[in-house]
Amino acid sequence: MNRIERLQGLILYLQSRRYATAADMADHFDLSVRTIYRDLKALGEVGVPILAESGVGYSLMKGYSLPPVNFTKAEAFALVTGGLLLQRHAAPDFRRHMETALRKIKAALPAAERAETDRIESSMASIAQAVVPEQADLSLIQQALGTRRVLRFQYQGYGKTEAETREVEPRGLLYYLGRWHLIAWCRLREGIRDFRTDRMRGLEILPQGFTPAEEFDPAAYVREHMPAADLLVRVRFDEDALDRARREWWMGLVEERIEADGGELTLRTPDLETVASWLLSFGASATVLDPPRLRRMLAERAEAAAAHHRRTP
Repeated sequence: MNRIERLQGLILYLQSRRYATAADMADHFDLSVRTIYRDLKALGEVGVPILAESGVGYSLMKGYSLPPVNFTKAEAFALVTGGLLLQRHAAPDFRRHMETALRKIKAALPAAERAETDRIESSMASIAQAVVPEQADLSLIQQALGTRRVLRFQYQGYGKTEAETREVEPRGLLYYLGRWHLIAWCRLREGIRDFRTDRMRGLEILPQGFTPAEEFDPAAYVREHMPAADLLVRVRFDEDALDRARREWWMGLVEERIEADGGELTLRTPDLETVASWLLSFGASATVLDPPRLRRMLAERAEAAAAHHRRTP
């Protein structure tokens, strides 16, 4: 990044925050604090209204903004690719917002670059069918997160026959285990809870706001409350199954030994039942080396499945 791009980046960084310290900016741009001070001085000399408040940090004068941003070709291509990937993780309403934004971005590009972007977009596709479960409007959840307002919705938890009305203070929106999850303080349960967005109905933003009692890291909360993957299993995969196994097993890969015709993986798992169900899908392309109990579980499940499918429906 050259200095002109860095100075523009500093302005955008300050625009996106109420205040920022020199240390914050140095960490974000991977620069020294001294360099940040020099850049702030340079911006002030060319008329950018940067305000400094002792003990708080720097900010831009209210109302100041940059001219419309021009995207590079690489940035435009990246956004097109992001929109394509979003098809696999977002409901139709959210995808429509993304498509509208992409149209506005392309409209701002020079004609030649817009034509290139159109060709790139028409040349890319996601072959796998996107099966996105019905879910709450993520844009409403994002609005509530941004404005710190309370959300109300009907929620039907796992194994429940009826939905309950929940009013929550949203703290984070995370994607894991194939679903979007809202991490929020539940006023009914008086504690932090994890809500799957596909189990929400009748989502609405309430007028009342809230102030979080303390800083909260939603990703750290989820990591702390996930089952600990303390068990290790060793499995040998044939060559045609190895790549899939490395991509799919998200709980932790401890070690791998690659050979000409396959490889051996040491995997972390919270329990043997979870990994057994997954390994069954590989058929004879996976061989459990350790522990012996997992081999017995796989054999029993395979025999039960074979007996079940031999029976006439």
